[in-house]
Amino acid sequence: MKTSQLAINSVSTVRADLEECLAAYHEAGFTNVEFVLKHVKEYMARGRDIAAVRALLDKYRMHCIGGFEMGVECFSPVEQREENHARIVENAKLLEALGASTMVVGTDGPTGQDGGDIVSTIAREFAQVARQIKPAGVTLCLEFNWSPVVKSLRTAADIARKTRMSNVGVLFDPAHFHCTPTKFDQLNAQNIAAIRHVHVDDMADKPGELSNCNSDRMLPGKGCLDLKAIFGQLERNGYRGYYSIEMFDEKLWQMPARKAARIMYQSLLPFVKR
Repeated sequence: MKTSQLAINSVSTVRADLEECLAAYHEAGFTNVEFVLKHVKEYMARGRDIAAVRALLDKYRMHCIGGFEMGVECFSPVEQREENHARIVENAKLLEALGASTMVVGTDGPTGQDGGDIVSTIAREFAQVARQIKPAGVTLCLEFNWSPVVKSLRTAADIARKTRMSNVGVLFDPAHFHCTPTKFDQLNAQNIAAIRHVHVDDMADKPGELSNCNSDRMLPGKGCLDLKAIFGQLERNGYRGYYSIEMFDEKLWQMPARKAARIMYQSLLPFVKR
């Protein structure tokens, strides 16, 4: 990876004010930010508009690459599902206004005994939403393990392919790689072609089935995962997108945002190709 590909997900410092976060990211060395959209919406709810958020990005020379808030519902009752899809469309418009091109989403699962062809159902609903947001230039990135049924890179990539939509892909996260049935052999050319965004984290040295995919995260290089091998495999098979560090760490959350951002940026540098 290159320094120009490094990004930070604002969930990593979510307890800080939005401007404090952006100032901290800039000072640490980041130029790209991925937003928890709730973070942005709370800032705007205090009497600011989207222009004010863009002004903050410009002030701290940050580029918004994407964001996340919710999953795409595929199995809920029709009226509820339509409302959910409408909110996804609105989020895509918000991201477009911020200059972003990716939206990380999860999905749900069947509530009854018979879910039918689950993969085809999810693909159909994702394709429908993808068509609605295509004018915004935003790609839906399905995060495997943010779902009761999509539990591997293989399944997520299969869904992305079945949509036949260029703006549907997969979010790859090492924490979910560790905690799910995903194996290294699933990091093949076909599946990696579906990956449009990557989160960065490491994991405590615990069996995947006994790990919590959020609270057991560690800074890159401090855990048990061979991140250089994983990221090397992605790049050998054509991945050229962003690497966004995403930490759910109580210690980092309690630190001043500047200190936390500096620690996270420094943790990424050993993976940068000189």
